Amino acid sequence: MTTPYQATPYQAYASPIPVQSTGLGHALRSEWTKIRTVRSTMWTLGVMLVLVIGIGLLVASLVSSHTPTGTPVLAFGFFGVLLGSLPVITLGVLVISSEYSTGMIRTTLTACPSRSRVLAAKAIVFALIAFVLSTLACLIVAGADAGMITGSGIPSPSGSQWLRATVGAGLYVALLGLLALAVGAMLRHSAGAITAMLGVVLLPLLLALFMATQSLATVRTKLIEYSVPNAIATLYGIPMLSTGPQGWTPLWILAGVTAVALAGALFVINKRDV
Repeated sequence: MTTPYQATPYQAYASPIPVQSTGLGHALRSEWTKIRTVRSTMWTLGVMLVLVIGIGLLVASLVSSHTPTGTPVLAFGFFGVLLGSLPVITLGVLVISSEYSTGMIRTTLTACPSRSRVLAAKAIVFALIAFVLSTLACLIVAGADAGMITGSGIPSPSGSQWLRATVGAGLYVALLGLLALAVGAMLRHSAGAITAMLGVVLLPLLLALFMATQSLATVRTKLIEYSVPNAIATLYGIPMLSTGPQGWTPLWILAGVTAVALAGALFVINKRDV
């Protein structure tokens, strides 16, 4: 007589490797590993430091003996920061667009399906690196300016001027890089996003220079007032026009624009397949 078959109870496989739920901290460590191990980071940030510090010190040495009366001592760091922001913009685009061009974004989203977490981790890691390095470079230049540029009729920089020329300039450069990251996330194309950001930085002022007619005077004035070069110049106390945003206002304007762009990037990333 045959014995009826009896099924053994199913036992789930238990991995000996500890399993823990992932969070933002894991994404931050992943992005930190990525950004510090690629050559583009070293090149772009290295060029930024050379431009900000090198041009800042060069200009300070050239004008130290004949500085115009009434010119803020720290104002000459403007030239290096304006040019130094361009490599940071390039890196901001590459932080995310390079993953689309190589296909690495599929691996990233497989390891971390939460797209908002991926974008937040990239933005936080990049913004901290850009802010710390650009602020350090601005601080070196500001210290050199204060030591090299002296003379009668040249006022000593106030605490507010020091803060805007160092922390303010560093924040502005970091926000420009974050805006570039958001544009890169929306366009998913390195060359296109970098070109778009260069247009944002340079095109308004260039257009204003060609608007010589009186009928375009209002448009010309607004383009200059809200251009990126004028915003950086305002932080250094040398605005191109006496009208328009003053003090810290250009920084808050860029922060608002960047927040909107990041929200748009998050919306686009969540709507796309990859």
